Amino acid sequence: MKYKVGDFVAVLDDMIKGKVVDIKGDEINIETEDGFLMKFNVSELVHIKEEQSEIAKRVVISNHLSFKTDYKKGQKKTKIRSHKDSIPPMEVDLHISKLVKSNRGMDNFDILSYQIDTAKHKLEFAIKNRLPRIVFIHGVGEGVLKQELNYLFGRYPVIISEASYQKYGLGATEVYIIQKKIY
Repeated sequence: MKYKVGDFVAVLDDMIKGKVVDIKGDEINIETEDGFLMKFNVSELVHIKEEQSEIAKRVVISNHLSFKTDYKKGQKKTKIRSHKDSIPPMEVDLHISKLVKSNRGMDNFDILSYQIDTAKHKLEFAIKNRLPRIVFIHGVGEGVLKQELNYLFGRYPVIISEASYQKYGLGATEVYIIQKKIY
């Protein structure tokens, strides 16, 4: 990724954000939100196009849902959701206790790697079998698994949104797979 002076970036393995102030080859100097100057390698940074708070304000509407609005004089507007496909989503629980019998001897890196590999295989299975939706249950925690999942999903033709809060709480992500039509 090419960075320019003035771009906003975040550090991959840390909670540091800032503005690019100088570029020397693969080394980039950023000014953090706290005003500190820090040096990072290009591979350690990710470009911030939009703040997370702005992304969360948008509503993702899938091709699988359509909204009908009935208007009657003197009545409030109501939206009725109708499902084009009544296929329930495939659910993948990524809690390590659900994936292996015992995680004894596994450190955090091994657990995270196993969870990401499982998510990748399930996503590729769903794409291959033309399943429209998958819900990945990752839990709340510190958000490391969710962040890694979002990075993984960025490599596939999918739309990511929060899963139903009523059903899954805060710890789940729903993935809509963009399918090409076969004639």
